[in-house]
Amino acid sequence: MYNIEIKKTDSTNLDFQSLVKLLDADLAIRDGDDHDFYHQFNGIDTLKHCLLLFKNEKAVGCGAIKFYDDKTAEVKRMFVLESERGQGFASQLLKELEEWAKDLGFENLILETGVNQPEAIALYKKCGYEIIENYGQYQGIETSLCFIKSIVTK
Repeated sequence: MYNIEIKKTDSTNLDFQSLVKLLDADLAIRDGDDHDFYHQFNGIDTLKHCLLLFKNEKAVGCGAIKFYDDKTAEVKRMFVLESERGQGFASQLLKELEEWAKDLGFENLILETGVNQPEAIALYKKCGYEIIENYGQYQGIETSLCFIKSIVTK
């Protein structure tokens, strides 16, 4: 049996930064020539709402939300170590981000993922996110897939 803990932090956290470096390395391989385009939208300097998932006191997953507009936050930097996938950690992180966004007064979460990330696409669909027309900087980008989820309790 193992111990799981999820901690709130910000992008100055060194564990968060380490996981994001691994995420970026993975995305560089998956995105190939498109990586530089996507990378410009994934800076972490200003992320104030980040989560870390610890398994037996080791950071194995992360995620963040950031302001998009008055009613909507954007999910950013979702990642779980490859060796720790398949245990529901990404779903746990996403659920915690949804709760945090609700607490901050947001009604919706949006996100973008790449078509070369089938695991992420499956996760978001499983967690109730619906595909929408690409928003913002992702409009017209064929390798992007955007999602939305209402987090308002009905």
